[in-house]
Amino acid sequence: MFSKEESKKLRQEFWTSFGKEFPHKWLLYNTKMKEIQLKFTFSRKVAQVSLDIDDEDELIRAYYFEKMLSLQNVLKAEYLPEAIFDESYELPEGKIISRVYIEMPGVSVHNKKDWPGVKSFLAEDMLKLEEFFKDFQDFIKD
Repeated sequence: MFSKEESKKLRQEFWTSFGKEFPHKWLLYNTKMKEIQLKFTFSRKVAQVSLDIDDEDELIRAYYFEKMLSLQNVLKAEYLPEAIFDESYELPEGKIISRVYIEMPGVSVHNKKDWPGVKSFLAEDMLKLEEFFKDFQDFIKD
């Protein structure tokens, strides 16, 4: 078991090394849409690359999620065949968002042996997710 401080230090070490190995200006929060962000997640149980739809107004969230569902076939056929669509994804803090994501289960940020595979997974799949978002952002925005 790791203390909070040890866990924080490992997380920082992971993300610093990831940034050095994959020096790319990731889109992430710069989608120019306040409701939509692209995110990396790496916890004690799973690694994820996701497109998060986050708005307090459930109607706005549902509107953007419907747009994503309309693009589901093209996303899975041309970019990320393993994509999972979850209209009511619960974050660890209990907040509900809509999320389209790809995950690598059974890995832990606390296990350095997992890091090389997770780094490749995160970088490769985020590049594909960014490419998809850039190709369809005008449709998603409108």
